[in-house]
Amino acid sequence: MIQTVGDISRLSAHLYGDKTALIIEDKQFSFNQIDAMACRIANGLKAAGVGPGDRVTLYSPNCWEWAVSYHGIAKTGAVINPINVMLTPDEVKYVVEDSGAKVVIGSADKAEPLLDLKGNGELNEVVLFGEQVVTGASSFEDWLKTGTDTFDVAQRGRDELAAICYTSGTTGHPKGAMHSHRNIVTNAHGTALMHVRTTRDILVNSLPLPHVYGSVVFNSSFMYGMTLVIVPRFEEEAVLSAIQQHRATILDGVPTVYYYLLSHPKFDDYDLSSLTRSMVGGQTLPAAKSIEWTERVTTPVLELWGMTELAGAATANPYYGDNKPGTIGLMYPGSEGKVVSADDPNVELGAGEEGEFMVRGPLVMLGYYGNDEATQNAMAPGNWMHTGDIATRDEDNYFTIVDRKKDMILTAGYNVYPAELERVICGHRAVALAAVGRIPDEARGELAKAYVVLKPNAQASGQEIVDFCRETLAAYKLPRAVQFVDSVPQTSSGKIMRRLLSEIDDGNRAV
Repeated sequence: MIQTVGDISRLSAHLYGDKTALIIEDKQFSFNQIDAMACRIANGLKAAGVGPGDRVTLYSPNCWEWAVSYHGIAKTGAVINPINVMLTPDEVKYVVEDSGAKVVIGSADKAEPLLDLKGNGELNEVVLFGEQVVTGASSFEDWLKTGTDTFDVAQRGRDELAAICYTSGTTGHPKGAMHSHRNIVTNAHGTALMHVRTTRDILVNSLPLPHVYGSVVFNSSFMYGMTLVIVPRFEEEAVLSAIQQHRATILDGVPTVYYYLLSHPKFDDYDLSSLTRSMVGGQTLPAAKSIEWTERVTTPVLELWGMTELAGAATANPYYGDNKPGTIGLMYPGSEGKVVSADDPNVELGAGEEGEFMVRGPLVMLGYYGNDEATQNAMAPGNWMHTGDIATRDEDNYFTIVDRKKDMILTAGYNVYPAELERVICGHRAVALAAVGRIPDEARGELAKAYVVLKPNAQASGQEIVDFCRETLAAYKLPRAVQFVDSVPQTSSGKIMRRLLSEIDDGNRAV
């Protein structure tokens, strides 16, 4: 039985052997091969002085070396510190130093600048892979050549620290969410259970592996003997081709993945009939887009929800059971959720009432690394965690996310939620993608402005967009300006970065 992250590759090799575990571009690897290479990396780390509890940073784009390194680090009992490749150089250096990383493993094109940190603080080894040879760094390829295929997995407790995953750092420095082995393993089990992931499944994923959603997909694939097809970076035709070529049964992605795929002019040229279900998380997917996908692909889109502080997902629409587009589904088994008053978290609200979403259970992080104040602010009595999301609950205990509390726009005393506006705008026949941000207003404080990406060859006016919103939204919720754009700022995982919309704002304050 898998108790810790270090058990995953060893037991998956034992159970699934020569079955294909990983496909990336023109390479594929069996469960046995991944485990053998992970053992070699673990032996290299041990020789470099890494043991249980030490921190090891993993910094690279999606690649097979990342997968091997992840399992190798876990075998030693060290704490995995996966870094988002979109962090700035200063943020990366901060994370490495803040975590107290002893070793960095990464691609030469990304991690070479970290050699400057070697010898300062805890960092004493940088291991790089890729074609270029870097002076002062150890060679990942050499470790693979010289290492042995066996390694005794370090014994760790389920509630001991397994990973430190840093948030995006939208305000101040990134915070390191501490995940226990229980957090990570339970999340992978829950995801596989809710979506009935089995050895028969072939899963296509373009999510960044360091991202918490990508990590859940990665771990659940290995634990349940699936074949994981990794697309190194999201490109519409690369994803569509992978589904068709490998006869994929599952697609995981964020809303923008579905926006761009549905809008691609060659979408209907690809054979997607092998798909049996698709999952979406990261941000809410408008019900209109979910319905469109289901109609065109004839497979359901199952929305899930989670956050870094929960080691991945915590709710999902189940594969067997009611799928309610627009909701984030039910709580994972063993976890609890509730909606409380935004003014008083001790007051639990009833069905249909809007308030802050709170969660407790085995998915909740251990806390923020080295930041007791932030940990205390995130937690409430009874081991409940503040999510910062505004939500509702229906009579069947399905939750719906209204928006992030911090993204709320206050217009003349009224609360306007960008996500609600985005969901409505995306229902327009001509719209591929929409993002809503705040703009200042002397009279009303803040106003909502919509940044709209149209489908290829589609046309619409700003007034048409506003009139469309007027059909379903109260007057105070309407966008007060509309700007048509080619793209909107996104994270490495494809989430819309509303805080950066001001950078593409043309200053227009009219429809």
